[in-house]
Amino acid sequence: MANTETPADGPAPGERLEQLERAMAVLETFGHERPALTLSEVAQLTGIARASARRILLTLKALGYVKASGRTFSLTPKVLNLGWNYFASLGTDEITRELMADLVREIDESCSMVTLDLPDIVYVARVHTRRVMTVGGGIGARLPAHATASGRVLLAALDDEELDAYLAGEPLRAHTPGTLVDPDEFLAELEAVRERGWALVDQELETGLVAVAVPVTGRAGRTTAALSVSSNSARTTVDDLRERCLPPLRKTAEAVSTALAHGETRGTLA
Repeated sequence: MANTETPADGPAPGERLEQLERAMAVLETFGHERPALTLSEVAQLTGIARASARRILLTLKALGYVKASGRTFSLTPKVLNLGWNYFASLGTDEITRELMADLVREIDESCSMVTLDLPDIVYVARVHTRRVMTVGGGIGARLPAHATASGRVLLAALDDEELDAYLAGEPLRAHTPGTLVDPDEFLAELEAVRERGWALVDQELETGLVAVAVPVTGRAGRTTAALSVSSNSARTTVDDLRERCLPPLRKTAEAVSTALAHGETRGTLA
């Protein structure tokens, strides 16, 4: 009886899907050095015929993995789903939640991890304290990036072209009287976030909600997510967030970054 199993060293002749291989080659063409590419550049870099490259890019765009801006294409945050599934298969998501839970026990405040899907942030992990905040929801919930500490950390990590395109979209919406909506002031705030490496928001999304956030980086050192601590202004001042919560939050983000980059041993807060 013929052996129908795939050989250990690769697929049997005729079982390889060339279109899938080409699609993966297109995705892997983008990176830190090449965040945006034209159709011609994709075709040249992959060695794929221009017509085939166009079909692949349009398919990836329809699936939500690629976006188009003028003549250039770039990846969307949806590609992170592939990475998160990989981390989950290694148990890294559990490691991340443990690290977040350690932080929550230490400071007695809620902790969240988000990614960017403009114009929103998307929750990928949450660990709550005993007190329940009124904002947000479960995993997959969205909030406007500009009015959140996590969103500002992620927006500050964008390159100038991406940031200009974001600000050229719909006007920044005021959610409370304190929401920063002036584009020039907002850009100045993002520059300050870049310089200091963290963002703090005082009741800009919801009255009474205060939060501080820091970046989470991947193996290449690029910001891929943001980790935040949120609380109620009636019990936690912004000074308290900055002085008491920010230092352990930064240590946790470093440990999470290591876990996500290597998928190895459990990080520590020591």
